[in-house]
Amino acid sequence: MKRDRLIVALDVEDFRAVRRIVKELSSSVSFYKVGLSLFTREGPLVVQWLKKRGLRVFLDLKFHDIPNTVFQAVQSAVALGVDILTLHASGGLEMMEAAVQAANQSARRLKKRRPKIFAVTVLTSHSNLGPLGISASIPSHALRLVNLAKRAGVDGVVCSPLEIRSIKRRGKGLLVLTPGIRLPGGGQHDQKRVSTPAQALKDGADYLVIGRPVYQSSRPREVVKEILRQTAGL
Repeated sequence: MKRDRLIVALDVEDFRAVRRIVKELSSSVSFYKVGLSLFTREGPLVVQWLKKRGLRVFLDLKFHDIPNTVFQAVQSAVALGVDILTLHASGGLEMMEAAVQAANQSARRLKKRRPKIFAVTVLTSHSNLGPLGISASIPSHALRLVNLAKRAGVDGVVCSPLEIRSIKRRGKGLLVLTPGIRLPGGGQHDQKRVSTPAQALKDGADYLVIGRPVYQSSRPREVVKEILRQTAGL
C-alpha cells in the first residue's frame, strides 16, 4: 500500500498530542484525519498547522444540514485547503449537490485544489438499523445511499469494510474510504463492522483510516510500519 492511502486519525485530546503523534510518524505518514472532537477543541488552527508542514488533511466533520448551510461550510473547508471532507449521504441529494457546487466554485475562485467529497453511508458503530426506524439491512441501506451519492456527483463514499465489495460493484467510479480498521487480534472498541488493513485493501478500499491502534500505542511508528508491511503490494 502506498503511504498516501493510509490516513491516521488524530482523535486525540489536544494540540500537544497532535504534535507528538505527527513528529513520531513524520517518516511514514503524510495524511491525517481531523475529526469532530479535535476540531471542536482546537478549531481551524490544527488544520493550518498540518498544511504548513506539507501534510494532507482529511476533515471529517460529516456535514449534515440544510443545503445552504452545507454550501457555506464546504466553502470554508476549501479555504482551509483540506484534501478530503465528509458529509452524510442521508442529508439528501440537494444537500450533497450543494456541497459539490460549493467545492467547485470555491476552488476556482480561490485557485486552490478542490477537495474530494466523501458521503458517509452507515456509521461503523451501527450493527442494526431497526432502532432508527429503518427496516432495510445495513448493506441494502448503504447501497441506496451510494446510489444517491453518485447522482449528486460526490467523489466517493465512506463505508465499513464489510460493504466495500458490494459498493465497488454498484458504485462504479466512486472512491471508497473505510474506517473500522483493526490489526489482527486487536480490539473493536465501539466499532461493530471492522476488518484488517490487508483485507480491506483486497476488497477494494482506496483509503484506510486507522486511529486507536496507532495513537493509543506506546510505539505508534512501529504499528504503522507493521501496517505497511502487511499491506505491501496491495
